[in-house]
Amino acid sequence: MAKKILEYKGHPLQRKDNMIYYGSFADKYVIMMQILETKKVKDLDVATKVSVQLQLTDTSVKSRDRIVKKTEKDSLYSAIDVAAVWLERALASR
Repeated sequence: MAKKILEYKGHPLQRKDNMIYYGSFADKYVIMMQILETKKVKDLDVATKVSVQLQLTDTSVKSRDRIVKKTEKDSLYSAIDVAAVWLERALASR
């Protein structure tokens, strides 16, 4: 059985530890979200500080120069919210 890729608003969402990538590396842009702080709510870790970066996927560009926009949000929900808007706008403006 093939592994189902999680999607949000038509773009892939992949998590590795505290990093979440939103979008496809085949596109010009991708969003990188990093969970910086969490708190325990019952037995769940809930993100309380998330860094959001809109990045170019071009590997010929130096990694620090790939960052187009960045912000910090106080929940994963608001981070994904801004990520979806940034990614849509960036991909639409090709």
